[in-house]
Parts: sequence; C-alpha cells; structure tokens
Amino acid sequence: MSAINTILKELLEASHLQGVEALLGWDQETYMPEGAGAARSEQISYITGLMHAKLVGEPLTTALEELINLDTGELRIMTLNDRETRQVKEIWRDYRQEAALPAKFVTDLAKHASVSQQAWVRARKDNDFKFFEPFLEKMVQMQKEKAGYLAKGETAYDALLDQFEPEMTSAKVAQLFKELRTRLVPLVQEVQDVKHRVNGSILTKNYDIDKQWDFGMSLLKSIGFDLKKGRQDRSAHPFTTSTHPSDVRTTTRLRENDLKSALLSTLHEGGHALYEQGLPIEEYGNPLGQSISLGIHESQSRMWENLVGLSPSFWRFAYPKLQMKFPDQLRNTDQKQFYSAINRVRPSMIRVEADEATYNLHIMLRFEIEKMLINDDFPVADLPQLWKDKMEEYVGVRPKNDSEGVLQDVHWSFGAFGYFPTYTLGNLYSVQFFNHYKEQVAGSEELFARGDFSALLKWLRENIHSKGRGRKAEELLLEITGQALSAEPFMDYLEEKYRLIYGLS
Repeated sequence: MSAINTILKELLEASHLQGVEALLGWDQETYMPEGAGAARSEQISYITGLMHAKLVGEPLTTALEELINLDTGELRIMTLNDRETRQVKEIWRDYRQEAALPAKFVTDLAKHASVSQQAWVRARKDNDFKFFEPFLEKMVQMQKEKAGYLAKGETAYDALLDQFEPEMTSAKVAQLFKELRTRLVPLVQEVQDVKHRVNGSILTKNYDIDKQWDFGMSLLKSIGFDLKKGRQDRSAHPFTTSTHPSDVRTTTRLRENDLKSALLSTLHEGGHALYEQGLPIEEYGNPLGQSISLGIHESQSRMWENLVGLSPSFWRFAYPKLQMKFPDQLRNTDQKQFYSAINRVRPSMIRVEADEATYNLHIMLRFEIEKMLINDDFPVADLPQLWKDKMEEYVGVRPKNDSEGVLQDVHWSFGAFGYFPTYTLGNLYSVQFFNHYKEQVAGSEELFARGDFSALLKWLRENIHSKGRGRKAEELLLEITGQALSAEPFMDYLEEKYRLIYGLS
C-alpha cells in the first residue's frame, strides 16, 4: 500500500470516530437524559482518545514522513500534482497540531468540555455564574496549556485563533475591527437618533411555538436543505453538527414572544448545514472534504441569515406565507412595515438576537475579553463585571444579570476560545462573495421574490462548498472576487441598506 493510501485509510477511520463523537455531542444538547451527563462525558473522552491515537499513530506518522518533512513541512516527493501537494500540506498541518498535544491532555480536555458545557446549561438557566465559575476557570487554564503546546512564536491567543481561522492573527483581526468600527459606530448613532422611524413591536406579540417551528421548517426546505440527509431539533443554543455530508443536524431556539429569533437562527444554522451537505463526499475523511475555516463557514450562515433572509426580495416571497400562518398577529401589518421591523437597529443584550448593524460590536467585546483571559491572565471571577462594562462601552446597554451577560454564549464552556472573531470575518467574507454572485447571476432579487434560491445554492456549491479545504480562506476569496478581505464592502452594504430603511441623508 502506498504512503498516501495508508494515510487516507487512517484518516477515514479517524473521521468515523469523529462522526460518533459529533453524534454524542448532538444528543447531549438535544435529547440526552439529564442524569446521563457524567457517563456521556466519559464516552466523549474515550472516543476522542481513540481518534487522537489514530491521527498520531505509527502507521500515519511513518507514511506521512515518506512524503513530507514532519518538522519543516518541506515535501520529500516532488512529483505530486497541485491537488496532491495541497492535500499532503493540509494533512501535515493537522498532524502537527494533533501531535503537539499529549494524549492525556486531549482526553482530559474532551471530558472537561462535556462536563463544563452541561454546567453552563444549568448556570445559564439559573442565572448562576458562581456555579459555572470553577468550570470556566479550569477551561481557561486548559486553553492556556493548549496554546502552549500549539504556539509557534505568536501570542497564546493567536495559537487558539489559528485552529478556527488558519493563518489569521489577532493583529489582523484588530486592524479589520478598527476599520469596521470607524464607520459602524457613527452609523449606529445616526440610526439611534431617528429610531422612532421603525417600530419592532410586531415581532414581540404572542406567536405559537409549533407554528413558528412549521414555518421555520418550510424555510429550510425552500433554501435547499435536504431533509433526507439532515434534520432540525431544539437546543439551549442553536448549533449545527455533521457526522458526514449525508447526516447534518441543526438546532434552533424558539420563544413565544420573539418571532425574529427563531426565523433567523433557523436560516443561520441552515446556511451552515447547506455548506456541510455540499462538501465533496468523494473526499470524505481527508482535509479536501472539510470546510476551509470557521470564517468561511460563518460566511455561509450569515449570508443566508442576513443577505438573503433580511432582504426585501426574500420577504416578498415569505411574508404572505407568514401572514397565512399568523393572520391575527399580522393582519394590520404590510410587507414594507414588517421588513422594516425585522431589520430594526436596536442595541440589545443577546448576540444571537442582535441586528446586522450592532452584531459586530458584540463580537469585538468578546475578542477583547478573550485576549485578556488568555494573554493577560484576567481573573475569571471578575468576568461578570468586565462583561457588563464592555457591553456598555461597545454596545451601549448594560446587562441586568449574568444570563443575559457573561453566560449568554455556549462557546467558552467547551473551550472555543478564538472562535468569536470568525463571526465578523464571516460577515465580511459573505458580502464580498454575495456581491460577486449578483454580478454573475442576473435577476437574483426576482428569483428570491419567487422563492427560488437554487441559483444561489448552485453558485455556492460550485465556488465554495465543493472546494473543501483545497484553498486557504483568503486565497479562495481572492480567486473568486479578485479582492482581499476588507471591511469596506460590508460597510458599504450596511450604510446603503439602513440609510434607506431609516430615511437618512
């Protein structure tokens, strides 16, 4: 058996284990009995250990060493074509990261992530940060330890960020955020000065949960989510996971007095799910069958949530159907009023429910806090106060309690430090991709107004989904659009849209 075949065999077996781990995690957040938590954390830890052993085991290590210098990344075989070269380089990158982590640390981290996530669910429900504090304290320490294993000369936080957005650094993120904030803050202020022009109260009437669910499912079908290869359920925090392109699970969160939350979280997770279903099945088990980065992944979710789901053409299609579902609540509201309401800009406490304009301010404060925790040893015990102060500084509101403050996001509970910046990166990528799509596909707004999203999905499948990890994120952006990543197109989009909605000069 050739070296590459040996490597692909080991990676395929590791992917099977990863699928089992994903399914265990999905069940933990959806249907697992409350009393099964301790056993589930042991199961996840065990599967993670098997996967780690497979990824750094002797068969894979020996075969990979035939193809590439494990220390330097210099190819030993010079006859590889471009595809094979990228494949081997990406396998080596993954191997280097996995091999840097001691086996016991990997299993201990997986176990604690499961336990900590369960603790977060309880703490958020009970508004009890003190209960969650020791779990988070341990997680932060483990993330610092992990960064120490992974570090390649950058800051500790950069080592964690690199897991989610390869080759991105906190310095690059900070510069993009600076460019973004320069135009974003004045826009939000202008809108707040005339906020009376848009009334969002229509969205907070009583909307039957089951009817919201049915409408959300109809939207998933409309945008192309294949329910023969996926499903949607409910969880405390919306998420998407995949065991294989033929088995993709999403969740949403529904509230009787918040129609917008369920609609947009369903579209957001649907965007993630479409990406997972569109990955090349023939490459399953190796990097070329995986998504490029979390920033690119978020570009897909934010595109379907915002650029499609918050567009006037989308609601020309969807609003008559929504009115039929909720005739009493929407009888006296026309399509234009509803479009303005669902696009209302209002500083709010909860990130996942924030409008397009203020959303990135939520990400900026999380980025700052994460760096303080990882690089500067900021005390976990002081997080609730810091969070409230940062929310007031960045967003202009102050949380009344920790459930709507420091406990609102699930990410830190399972160790996803470095993930948050990818949401804003995704926003920036999404607009640059979407602008190029509209240049290439004529009449996109009329297609949306008819409920036809197939042309967009086809374009995404051909240009992004099917590429797997065959490109770096910014390489793909440059290849598709001819542009480097920038805050400017995103801000152009926001200013044009919200000046029209709010009647700004």
